[in-house]
Amino acid sequence: MSIIDEVISRNQEYAEGYPGPLPLRPAEKLAVIACMDSRLDVFAMLGLELGDAHIMRNAGGVITDDMIRSLTISQRMMGTQEVILVHHTNCGLSTFSEDEFDELLLRETGRRAHWKAESFKHAEDSVRESIRRILQSPFVAEKESVRGFVADVETGLLTEVTLDD
Repeated sequence: MSIIDEVISRNQEYAEGYPGPLPLRPAEKLAVIACMDSRLDVFAMLGLELGDAHIMRNAGGVITDDMIRSLTISQRMMGTQEVILVHHTNCGLSTFSEDEFDELLLRETGRRAHWKAESFKHAEDSVRESIRRILQSPFVAEKESVRGFVADVETGLLTEVTLDD
């Protein structure tokens, strides 16, 4: 049995205790942008329940055009007002350079990607750059409460990162 078959069979148990239906708009008016890393349980880490927040994830939790798209929809159409960024220690994106990744793709596919991996050396610097991208976007409506954090994957604790650090 494949892992997909296994998780689909587990869905029956999940559905039996599902608390829905829930309102479409997030109850806490919060948008969370986090890394896709499987070690981050975003709901538990932030003490959130289903229906509390929009959770948007990608590699690194970096702000890309698609994250701006999702955040803009979250704010303008679904009423979120605050934004929390969650990057983390020991991130996979810190293990390679843009050039390495670009060359790998070129070797394996014969093409260069039209997007960047957004690799970085220090999670704190990536958080700062992501905050800047949100603040500079003309499409993001609510910018008064945009905060960024680095989660320690060994302890689960969050450390705030500001533009002034």
